[in-house]
Order: sequence, then structure tokens, then C-alpha cells
Amino acid sequence: MGQLEDMALFVRIVESGSITKASEQLDIAKSAVSRRLKELETSLNTQLISRTTRRSTVTEAGQKYYQQACSILSEIEVLNEQISGVASQIEGTMRMTAPLSFGLMHLNDIIHNYAQQHPQLNFELDFSDRHIDLVEEGYEMAIRIGELKDSSYQAKRLTVIRRVLCASPDYIARAGMPQTIADLKQHAFLQYGLQSKQGEIDLIDASGQHHKIETQSRIKANNGNFLLDMAIKGYGIAYMPTFIAYQSLAEGKLIPVMADFELPTLNAYAVYPENRFLSKRCRLLIDYIIETIGDDPYWDKYIT
Repeated sequence: MGQLEDMALFVRIVESGSITKASEQLDIAKSAVSRRLKELETSLNTQLISRTTRRSTVTEAGQKYYQQACSILSEIEVLNEQISGVASQIEGTMRMTAPLSFGLMHLNDIIHNYAQQHPQLNFELDFSDRHIDLVEEGYEMAIRIGELKDSSYQAKRLTVIRRVLCASPDYIARAGMPQTIADLKQHAFLQYGLQSKQGEIDLIDASGQHHKIETQSRIKANNGNFLLDMAIKGYGIAYMPTFIAYQSLAEGKLIPVMADFELPTLNAYAVYPENRFLSKRCRLLIDYIIETIGDDPYWDKYIT
């Protein structure tokens, strides 16, 4: 076997998670995969994967070799496509993470359609609101919402994220519809996140002036769907993304509050480690998400 084949074999080992899985995917004896990996390490005079009886871990040198090998193999794929006119097959395992509510509510059809287009592609998806270290936990990319603070990641903007103040008709009937900033301060709120003692809302009036108010939180939670349900049940005013609230607003289960004011927008990004080559399967998925959602998300069309 040549060096390019050994590169491709090593990439498959890393992406499948083990020599055993790589041998199964390639239909090659496990002993043959182990032997070729050992020969590659010998030729490079370095250990790429640290192997014990319980687990295998990619070494620092292995991570660097993996990144560069992916880049080289991808360039070869592109060259072959350009010369032959035939697109290479998307395969392997895509490991990505996304916010829980966004993933469950808006990635189902996207992943389904993408999987249909690429039947040889496998997925490992972590829908979680926790902050995941992509490199340490082995994820290729993440979808994140909000301002990006980690400079070790590259990012590509996917779409705008708008937010809304809303409450149930029952709550408004009991507590009254706030008409002014002073009125709003008297209401109970449902707060996303458990870290800060008090929530804060920034409202922008018709003249562009910002009004920041601290909110009194009746319920705090780290899940947007739970807060949505609590808002529908009448526990207070929710300040949440429209991608969570849009169906309830369209059905009248929630109604907008302080609609004469604007709220600051956020952005959704696809992020990936700065020094890691972005695989073709990720690049195509990012493009597909942008194409599907666009900068005028379908969920905002339900909100008047």
C-alpha cells in the first residue's frame, strides 16, 4: 500500500473511533489494520495513537497528522472531481453538537434530507446546551448561538436569531399588559440560565435608544422548551428566541409583549477548531443549512 492509502486508513481509524470499527467499515482484518498503522508509525518515527487494553487515544502528533492528512486527501478528492467530472462520495462519521432546543426543533428535517443525499454518511449528534470543547471531545463542528468568545475556533454565520418578549393570554389577563418600561419592571419573568442572580433585558425604542432593565425571575431554567411550557401555563413573561416561541405565538398560546420595542438580535454560527481542516461533509452541511434556513428564517414568518 502507498502513503496515501495509509493516510486514508489512519483517517478512518480516527473518525471511526477505533481500529476494530475501522476494520469493520473497510472489511479488512483487524490484524491487517493494526499492522498497517504500526508500519505508518514506524515510517514516521512517531506514535500516532496511544493504545492500551481498554482504549486508544490519538496523540498530539496523531492529531496534527490527522488534520494534515484530511487536508491532503480532500485536495486530492477535489482534483479528481475536477478532472473526472464525478463528485466523490461523502462518507465517514460526522460528529457535531448543537443547542438542545434548536437541534430538536429545526435540525430534524435538515439532517434527514442530508442523510438521504449521502447514504454512506453516519452521524453522531449531541444536542446539548453545555459548552463542549470540540477538540478534547472529538467533535468536527458545533452550531452555537450568540457572541463567540473562543478565539481558537473558526466560524461561519448561518442565520439571524431574533428574540421576543411573550406571555400567555391568561397571565396578561391577570397581571395586565405592560405599556411602559416602568410597567414591565413590575412583572414576573422566566429566565434562561442559572448563573446570574438577575436577568437583564435590553429594549430599543423607536428612536434607537436602549433601555436596560433587570427582571424579577419567577422561574429560572437552562432549557428553552421548559420555559416555553411555563410561559404557556401563565407563570410570567418569557424572553426567548423566536425559533422556540414561533409556533405558540402563531397558535395564540402566547402573545407578544412590548411589541413597539425592538430586541437585540443574535446570530447562529457553525464553529470548528481553527487549526483543523474542515471536512467536505461538514462544508456541504454548512452550505445546506444556510441554503435551507437563509437569513429570513421560516420560523419568523409565523410572527406578525
